[in-house]
Amino acid sequence: MTTFTELHRAGDPLILPTAWDHASARLLAARRFPAIGTTSLGVAAAAGLPDGAAATREETLRLALALGTEPFLLSVDAEGGFGDDPEEVGEFARELAAVGAVGINLEDGLGSAARHAEKIAAVKAAAPGLFVNARTDTYWLGDGEGTRSRLEAYRQAGADGLFVPGLTDPAEIAALVRDFDGIPLNVLYTPDGPAVAHLADLGVRRISLGSLLYRRALGAAVDALADIRAGRRPGGSAPSYGEVRALSGQSGAGASKISVSRSANATGCSSAPR
Repeated sequence: MTTFTELHRAGDPLILPTAWDHASARLLAARRFPAIGTTSLGVAAAAGLPDGAAATREETLRLALALGTEPFLLSVDAEGGFGDDPEEVGEFARELAAVGAVGINLEDGLGSAARHAEKIAAVKAAAPGLFVNARTDTYWLGDGEGTRSRLEAYRQAGADGLFVPGLTDPAEIAALVRDFDGIPLNVLYTPDGPAVAHLADLGVRRISLGSLLYRRALGAAVDALADIRAGRRPGGSAPSYGEVRALSGQSGAGASKISVSRSANATGCSSAPR
């Protein structure tokens, strides 16, 4: 069986779709993605809570519990670890590993790099087998300043992968791949940024979708409602009532029955099934 670490391949990067609940995760897994992530924005918004404010610890753990025994590899977006105390973050990571998660995404929010490194080290001590994707927000929240020094600190602390959302410049992406050779670089896919094939050529080994699918789902719902109100037949695709019911089955039962056609694939991942 291919491990989560082994899915981070040069030339054939891991495309990580992100779910916000049990049904969305199983629907994505039915498209033969070997690993599914979670989106902190989707989890928070679905619960009526703010994202990035350490407000969804229990919701995130509950979702991990629901998904950890499913027949796909699960990586959990844990914001900044839902706390500032590295030991508490390590304990949360241990709980994630105990329910079956294989990865965790930790963001620094442009806070103290030293404290974030301590969190990474605490996670590796508490759950050594958990793949730690260490995210820096230097491009997401800033102008990119300090990216390399932060990533180096996180690598030294034991991070298994490095994540730089907001970075879209091909030359800078390629430079980071070279500078941090040996550890997977993760970037966030954006429709206006480099295509999947281009990112693969640059050496990126993981491509995350962040909150894109959740936001697209909300947009599709609003568009469908507008069509209905205007007397038009809604476009796009939708699983049937029975197919959605099948998503709540036990450990894989029914997931393979979902065969919803999609008119477009914004991730360009026709080669994603492995």
